[in-house]
Amino acid sequence: MAVSGFEGFEKRLELHFSGDDPATAMAGLRLLDFESLEAVLHAVQCTVVAAVGNRFFDSYVLSESSLFVYPSKIIIKTCGTTQLLKSVRPMIQLAGNIGLRLSECRYTRGNFIFPKAQPFPHSSFQEEVFYLEEELPGNLCYRKASIMPSKISSHSWHVFSARDHPPAILNGQDDGLYTVEICMTELDPVLARKFFSEPDTLGKDMTDATGIRYINPNAVAVCDFAFHPCGYSMNGVDGDRYSTIHVTPEDGFSYASYECVGGSGNAADDLHRVLTKVVQVFRPGKMCVALTCNGNNAGAWKRVAAKAVEALGMKCRSCAVDEFPATAGTVTFQTFTPRRK
Repeated sequence: MAVSGFEGFEKRLELHFSGDDPATAMAGLRLLDFESLEAVLHAVQCTVVAAVGNRFFDSYVLSESSLFVYPSKIIIKTCGTTQLLKSVRPMIQLAGNIGLRLSECRYTRGNFIFPKAQPFPHSSFQEEVFYLEEELPGNLCYRKASIMPSKISSHSWHVFSARDHPPAILNGQDDGLYTVEICMTELDPVLARKFFSEPDTLGKDMTDATGIRYINPNAVAVCDFAFHPCGYSMNGVDGDRYSTIHVTPEDGFSYASYECVGGSGNAADDLHRVLTKVVQVFRPGKMCVALTCNGNNAGAWKRVAAKAVEALGMKCRSCAVDEFPATAGTVTFQTFTPRRK
């Protein structure tokens, strides 16, 4: 049997809810008690190791990645051999107890490094889609599943989306909103060593030593955690927006991810800055960028990403664009490797 390492590639689940009671809608999912959330995470096979929040949302660093709880949506991102999709049914039940119903589901992930190590229902994308189809209520009838290909075989992108009503026709006001998911492998070995720790090493020490703090300097609250003997997680809080980083530094299967949300105004400049900082910090051998956005400006986002990354010696090897029936309906997926000398 082949020896497997730790699976860095995350599974990401985003659930949106709605309700008829204005009083409940104000606090929404944040009314759920911590013990209830812990029970959901127990089903997924992970736990909370640190937390921070503000008036907009609650942010949790998990033993395997992150959890974000907003009044009307929850984002759970887990790595390793966690069974993320087992959180769908209990979350729907908990939300129903406070008068909220599921209105949208979105699931994304890259290719697993060790796919044969994944338990049910994550042994294949087909199995994941079948499981979601069975777990989701029938009112989420606008559904689509897609595998976005790549010339880098290990970096294809998997997306499942479902919602309870057709996408609205955008009037242009939200065209700058985006979520970017960056997945990196073959990290620079010198950098990767900074994510190995001594017993007294703190997450703050890694945040400062690696330059991570400068990726999003606007984050007024940073919740970081150093795992022993190695590994790192961070959630950043910037108003109603989050950023999150997870690092698995071991030789042979090193991996790092960065995710954030951004929007309007100087969105293109912000994305350019983030991509530039991320590449400078992690110096990956392979990288994929999945950008989910509103509007019809996928071409513009594609150029922004390529310009930022290629200026640092990497070349875009493939690009795919697909439309999904979800709030941010366009996904642009690009892969990059160092430019050949």
